[in-house]
Formats: sequence, structure tokens, C-alpha cells
Amino acid sequence: MKSFGKRANGLRLERMQDSPLWVGGAFRNVHPILPGLRDTQAPRPALRDILRPSGRLLPGAPLPSMDPLDAWRRTPGSGLRATWLGHSTVLIEIDGLRVLTDPVWGPRASPSRLMGPKRFQPVPVRLSAMPPLDLVLISHDHYDHLDYPTIRALARQDVPFVTPLGVGAHLEAWGVPAARITELDWWQTYTLPHADLAVHAAPSQHFSGRGFKDRNATLWASLVIESPRHRVFFSGDTGLTTEYAAIRERLGPFDLVMLEVGAFHPTWGDIHLGPGNALKALDLLGGGAFLPVHWGTFNLAVHDWDEPAETLLQLAPRHGAQLLMPRLGEPVEPAHGLDLAPWWRAVGQATHAPAAPAGPQPPGEPLPWPLD
Repeated sequence: MKSFGKRANGLRLERMQDSPLWVGGAFRNVHPILPGLRDTQAPRPALRDILRPSGRLLPGAPLPSMDPLDAWRRTPGSGLRATWLGHSTVLIEIDGLRVLTDPVWGPRASPSRLMGPKRFQPVPVRLSAMPPLDLVLISHDHYDHLDYPTIRALARQDVPFVTPLGVGAHLEAWGVPAARITELDWWQTYTLPHADLAVHAAPSQHFSGRGFKDRNATLWASLVIESPRHRVFFSGDTGLTTEYAAIRERLGPFDLVMLEVGAFHPTWGDIHLGPGNALKALDLLGGGAFLPVHWGTFNLAVHDWDEPAETLLQLAPRHGAQLLMPRLGEPVEPAHGLDLAPWWRAVGQATHAPAAPAGPQPPGEPLPWPLD
């Protein structure tokens, strides 16, 4: 199945093996897991809950959305504007350039069109209607961040890609010319030709893989977009790590911080932030306007679909966070802020289903790791 991608070989593999993060034939997280991030006593999510979600795991109606095309035709007055298009897909307009993060237009976060987590609703803009892009960033190779049909479509455009080490093998197998792919190790930098824009790969605490035999065969990373006037931080997927303090020192301060807040669980704290740890990460990064991502699009865990938003609404004031909660497709300039309105509460809830019994799940049911 082509959507699984391709394993790196040749010179690409040799470069991966030269990385200090490559240990024993795979990439590894090198930072110690912080105490308390894994609750070993909590029941692990069951696969049936992910593949057959019900109750408050799903919204009962489409989420409010906007068509941003008219707004995109106008230059942002501050020079920096972000439009959340669902999950971790964000169009960043930064000093006259357009950068797209983790583009996923496909209907499922899965190698199959027939099964796997299904998106709540389509992206508010057709991929074919997107304005010309200057750069595409990929944080890691999980299906909810690296989407085969989307990459196949973008391969036909003359746009460069920046990825962590090894991910370029997937892109090349799907039609992206090698000359348009740049793969970075942590703390390495790519400069966009003929433009005053740099992308830095930075640490994150996660994992990778698209099949049963490629666990951690490619690298994962957070990414920093830097122009002469602005800096944007994009977490990709990550657990809480004190390396965010090092990122702040080396690459901050940030005008906009995009952190993942959804698909969390007490047993996954080392690889997913969730809303509470996202605010702690924001503090370590030195603050900045906070745009939550990685929520409101796929059911990838067993929390209520809107729990990330409600939790942030409650906790953000304690951290003094400048929280941006735009609707799907709503462009926002961090310098101008955005009135905080809980628009998600207007969305009906799916019919409640009987709660799953607490306690250990039957053998074979618990997920060996999250789907993303």
C-alpha cells in the first residue's frame, strides 16, 4: 500500500545514522521523561474506543467555520497571520511568505480510506483553492500529520518541503522531487532560497512510524519559522520536556506559539502535551500568542472532543496566556489578538453511549501506543 510510504536507504540512511539521536538502528528520545508524566495506574485506552467513537468523543454537528479566501487576499497589517485549518494544519503568512504546516486534507488519519479515525468535517478550503505556497513543513510521519493524498497533490506544485530526517523518503516515493526536499536533524537550519526566511528544527518528545515494522525509523521535531520581524514556534507532537527552555534560549522569543493540546491521556504524557502541559510548555518557551492545534478534527483518544478547549479556557488565565481560539478557517493576527469566545459550545453533542467499564481491558484491546 503506497500510503505506508518508504523506508530510507542509501545516502539518506547514512545521514540518519550519523545523527546523535540514532541509537541501535532507530531514533530515540534522549531527554529523560519528567516525573509524573506517565500515570502507570490509569487504564490504557482500548482500540475499539478509537475506531468506534461515540458519545462526547464526537461533536454532534459540524464545527463553525469560515471561508478565509477573501481575508487571504488582503495583506496582514502586522506582517504575521495564522489560519487554523484543522488539527495541526495551519497556514502561516509571515512577512509576505506563506508556510503550511502538517497539511492533511484526507478524510481519515489512516493508510486506508475505508477505516481509521475519520475527520469531523472537511477542511474549510479545498486544497486546489489554496493560494500559492512558499514552503511546506512536516513535523513527523504519523498519518494525522503526513497525509498521502495531500502530499500527492502538493507534489504537483513547485513548493519546497522541510522535514525531520528520514521523512523525505515518503515524500520522494509519492512524487515530490528530491531537489525540493530538505531533511533536518535537531538544531539544524534551512534557509528558503531568494527569501529572508529560515526554518529551524528543534527537539520534541515523541515517536514515529506508519506501519508495524518502522517504529522510530524517521525523526520527529518541533519547528521554528524565523523572518527578520517574526518568530513562530510549531510543536508538532510532543510530550512535556525541559528542552523547551533551551529552545527559548536559542531560538526565542516567539510572536506565535502553536502547541498540540488534543489526543492526550494520563498514560501518554511523555509523548502528548494535552492542554495543561501545553500551558507549562508555553511558560518554558517564554510565552507568546498561543494558538492551540491538534484538536477538534479527529478522535485519537478517549477524552471529550471539546475537553482541550474547555480546559484551556479554565487554565489559561492562571498562566497569563494570550490564548487564540479561532474558528476553523478564521485568520488571526497575533499582534491584534482575538476576542475569546467559546464557539465550540454551540456545537451539538453526539448522542451519549453507555460508559465503558472501568478497570483493565481484555487482552489484546489496549493500544500499544497512541495512533499519532
